[in-house]
Amino acid sequence: VQLQASGGGLVQAGGSLKLSCTASGRHFSINTMGWYRQAPGKQRELVATMSSGGYTNYADSVMGRFTISRDNAKNTVYLQMNSLKPEDTAVYYCLIATMNGMDYWGKGTLVTVSS
Repeated sequence: VQLQASGGGLVQAGGSLKLSCTASGRHFSINTMGWYRQAPGKQRELVATMSSGGYTNYADSVMGRFTISRDNAKNTVYLQMNSLKPEDTAVYYCLIATMNGMDYWGKGTLVTVSS
């Protein structure tokens, strides 16, 4: 399974960005899709996840500002990020968990929020 993420970039505080991540490959069935991030000098942390049944989980720090969604027909997960803050600056990684228990990570896309 290969993951291709896009949508990162530089934005001013208060602005918006939308990340996307598409999974490709053969013979896989996706369970959970999600986003994590890692800021310089910090550990990777959960941002948001969505199960195959549509259940969502958000970090407290992004609740109400970020929205995760998925298009199962396209094997794609999105992260709409609004009201961005400088502390949202990080490399964002997508995660795909398959039905047979395998986890796959994307290479990461950099989001920089200037004050």
